[in-house]
Amino acid sequence: MGTASDDGSASAVSGDGSASASAVSGDGSASAVPSATSASADQAVALLRELGAADIPHPGGTLLAHLQRVQGRLAEWGARPDLQLAGLCHAFYGTDGFPTALLPVDRRAELALVIGAEAEAIVYRYAACDRKATYPRLVEADGPFHDRFTGRSHLPELQLRRDFAELSAANELDIARIDPAFREQWGAELLALFTRFRPLLSQPAWSACEFEVGPRR
Repeated sequence: MGTASDDGSASAVSGDGSASASAVSGDGSASAVPSATSASADQAVALLRELGAADIPHPGGTLLAHLQRVQGRLAEWGARPDLQLAGLCHAFYGTDGFPTALLPVDRRAELALVIGAEAEAIVYRYAACDRKATYPRLVEADGPFHDRFTGRSHLPELQLRRDFAELSAANELDIARIDPAFREQWGAELLALFTRFRPLLSQPAWSACEFEVGPRR
């Protein structure tokens, strides 16, 4: 079984001693895991199906459908492959806003072996985020990231902050687009949140925020 380091990376060693996914280095790269490929995405979808994501209700249909839409949106925004894979898998451990988990965090190594260490580390941070404590200072270099699983805080690298903000936008905007009642209730709050996150967002992501939850003209 793999272990999680304090910085949120996963070192994966399978029970049969097969090759493991490496830890994420300080600059956000994965030292021994190749870049995400379509094969990785296919394997991730297979694992999602195996763990029941296609049977879990979610706005717009099923959790699996939502995850695939989030991946597609990130691809449209030009996100790198590891972030796209993280978008596809972002609900594996549940989140602060969606408690249903497909895997417990003590099985992170299993996901890392499928999508790679860098993508899995993004998934973990997205799941672990204590949103109420983290959101207000996410854009600040010295703004702490609060981990709801461990109760600890740390200062993530700028790239990790950007990844988190981009994935957050892709996730929330998908729900806002697919569920008019959600948009009506939370649209103004989401616009305020992503306006605060704007320094971390790509231009395509920010444009989508303005279009999806901005004032209707």
